[in-house]
Amino acid sequence: MGKSFDITLVADFLPKLLYYLPLTLLILAASLALGLILGTLIAITRLYRIPVLNEISIVYVSFIRGTPILIQLFLVFYGLPMLLEIVHINISRWDPIYFVIITYGLSIAAFKSENIRAAVNAVDRGQTEAAYAVGMTGTQSFARIIAPQALLIAFPNFANSVIGFLKDTSLAFSIGVMDMMGRGQTLIAATAHTLEVYISLTIIYYVTVLVFEKVFRVTEFRLQRHERPLTG
Repeated sequence: MGKSFDITLVADFLPKLLYYLPLTLLILAASLALGLILGTLIAITRLYRIPVLNEISIVYVSFIRGTPILIQLFLVFYGLPMLLEIVHINISRWDPIYFVIITYGLSIAAFKSENIRAAVNAVDRGQTEAAYAVGMTGTQSFARIIAPQALLIAFPNFANSVIGFLKDTSLAFSIGVMDMMGRGQTLIAATAHTLEVYISLTIIYYVTVLVFEKVFRVTEFRLQRHERPLTG
């Protein structure tokens, strides 16, 4: 049993937990960067149906989407060092944060590849044919016509998934990463005030999500500026 509830401790815990917010955001940013790069490559293999790679991508996406992120985290944390030992690469002394970033990057890649693929397929193919008709190359057509529209289509899903992955970073403490949740666990162990710690964490995560939502709304509004009717 924890100690008697003391709401005043929330104000004491908040700054101690906020100190670790930058680390949580770093994990999110690095994972997104890795995930978007890999996700784009996977989407390309699916869009162009590259032999062998297309089949591997299908299995990979299915596996990631069908298993919990926590299990993926343990598979990478314990399995990757054993796998690399076969080729005499020792990563057993790596900081756990690297395994977290790799895991979340791989997970984001699977979901974003489907997001990107669906967005590109949603763009009318007749526009590509029209681009070819006026002398554009395939690269020019994709960069100037397909990609901007696909970005607009994919953005809402991307924004929602970023918020979801932000909340999922709270699992990083399970392999020893001292992020906000990890610091929260140490505070609970030291003070036995469990509820106050979780209330503090809830406030931080909720406010952070509100900020992200505001940024994404403004960004989406600006992306849609060319679709709004002119006034005046």
